[in-house]
Amino acid sequence: MFFSYFKKKSNNSLFTIAFYNLENLFDTIDHPKKLDGDFTPNGKLNWTPQRYKSKLNKLGSTIAKIGFKKAGKTPAIIGVCEVENKTVVKDLIANEALKKAKYSFVHYDSPDERGIGNALIYDDRYFKVISSEPIPLLVYNLDGNQDMTRDILYVHGELNGEKVHVFVNHWPSKRDGGAETEYKRIKASETILNYMSSIEENHASPNYIIMGDFNDGPKSKSIKKLVKSKGLYNPMEKLLTPKRGSANYKFNWMLFDQIIISHSFLNYEKKTHSYDTSNIFDEHFLTEFKGKFKGSPFRTYVGRRYLGGYSDHFPVYLQLKLNK
Repeated sequence: MFFSYFKKKSNNSLFTIAFYNLENLFDTIDHPKKLDGDFTPNGKLNWTPQRYKSKLNKLGSTIAKIGFKKAGKTPAIIGVCEVENKTVVKDLIANEALKKAKYSFVHYDSPDERGIGNALIYDDRYFKVISSEPIPLLVYNLDGNQDMTRDILYVHGELNGEKVHVFVNHWPSKRDGGAETEYKRIKASETILNYMSSIEENHASPNYIIMGDFNDGPKSKSIKKLVKSKGLYNPMEKLLTPKRGSANYKFNWMLFDQIIISHSFLNYEKKTHSYDTSNIFDEHFLTEFKGKFKGSPFRTYVGRRYLGGYSDHFPVYLQLKLNK
């Protein structure tokens, strides 16, 4: 435990919004209808209850620290992806490091073949859910078969009494090539834009928080389309450098993990929230300490080799100030 993180007095007006790709947070049970057999005690990854508990401890202690140095409290909202089911989210928020927060969550089972999906974890003291639903992402492979990818999680709620519309994403990967799969992520962008248009039929000047592992950087066509079409603001665009990002692939930094907000958060009005700051949570303890991958995210597995780390992604976050 890093006790120095928890000595700061809480800033009552500052609230942290975070996103974290948890890198394959599976339980140890084999679910016959999902391709999760590798993550079982007898699977090829030898995923034991001890390893599962260790990962929960690492993720829980990490989440507790995101934004803490400035806000003096754990995040109000955390979007997560690569969670297998409700059980693993329950186990995560029950972790010792997160017990002081009053965390609840929203999660729906995903059509993803491995079962991994998205969830929104929130502190009941600051955030109230009005409604929620999974938004199907209907994309097809070049052979005409549907790509059974993750739904987009939508949550309508109130952050300290101010209504917000939150989208949690994990867009199709570039595993089959960036250019070859770009159309899928553009389709994801269009899916959100269409949903936002329906929101705007009933809500004037809605507050949007769009977070996720987009598998595309801030300057990609899919993200630019999303930002420009609705006049959004992407504070993450300024964070990516050749020496810094949220994930590292073949010694190149990427910022696939982003939190995008509506311009309404750039205004000042009493009883509303204003954008304060954003950052990548890439503290030293989350990194490889030595070797050729020094500084990269300290992950749980590399191939079949167990490292016992946290995740192959760093969390990202922004902080909003409540105008009183």
